[in-house]
Amino acid sequence: MEVAIDDPDDDRLGDYRELTDPAARRQRERTELFVAEGVTAITRLLASGHRVRSVLVTPQARARLGAALDDVAAPVYVTTRRVMAATVGFNLHRGAIAAADRRPLPTLGDVVAGARSLAVLEGLNDPENLGAIARSARAFGIGGLVLDPQCIDPYYRRTIRVSMGEVLFLPVARAEPWPDQLAVLHGAGFETWAMTPSPGAEPLWSLPVPERVAVLLGAEGPGLSAATMAAATRRVRIPIADGVDSLNVGHTAAVAFAHLARAAFSGA
Repeated sequence: MEVAIDDPDDDRLGDYRELTDPAARRQRERTELFVAEGVTAITRLLASGHRVRSVLVTPQARARLGAALDDVAAPVYVTTRRVMAATVGFNLHRGAIAAADRRPLPTLGDVVAGARSLAVLEGLNDPENLGAIARSARAFGIGGLVLDPQCIDPYYRRTIRVSMGEVLFLPVARAEPWPDQLAVLHGAGFETWAMTPSPGAEPLWSLPVPERVAVLLGAEGPGLSAATMAAATRRVRIPIADGVDSLNVGHTAAVAFAHLARAAFSGA
């Protein structure tokens, strides 16, 4: 159902208010909903199977989304850039945003059971890094994400946007207590590779890919905690040029995931 909206105070736009206020958004979203911004992210949302609550677009963005919106079982609100900016709190250049219901996260056991490779994230608090990691995980066939209790919301708006909507296709579980829950992975036959720039770690290129493997990645700056490093099967480094301190965690993830996927994609 396509509806024209000309008032930013229209109650039907409540899911999109105060997007620039993190505290207000946490209060509004909680465990109920999330939003996806931009034509590409919305296209991926529509394909992901999440239940869409509504879509808010300018006429130009509506045209770009085309037939993708024709069968959406949710209202499509069409409005001007002025009304959209007044609603969301800034000039949304992409001209398209959608709200969808959150699903309960699967359990750690469910995610582990369905995957041969995982990305395990500790303390990541940058939505762009998490989005980049999710996008690389999808690109290289990683089977899911495991987040420690301190990681940010995987469905934060910027995370979804940077991942180009790919995070919506990944099973995501929280692991608590941490890092004790790494024992669940080890019990399921996973090797756990703790990524670190330490010169004493094993070089990535020398390692064969095990049957089941989880790549452990820490926050930009502090990296993985000592307890997590001690609990991991291996400490692994990516060899880089002398004089360079380290790679960004998102780039580290992409390189490690590509190494794991080399056999699967070698004939592609």
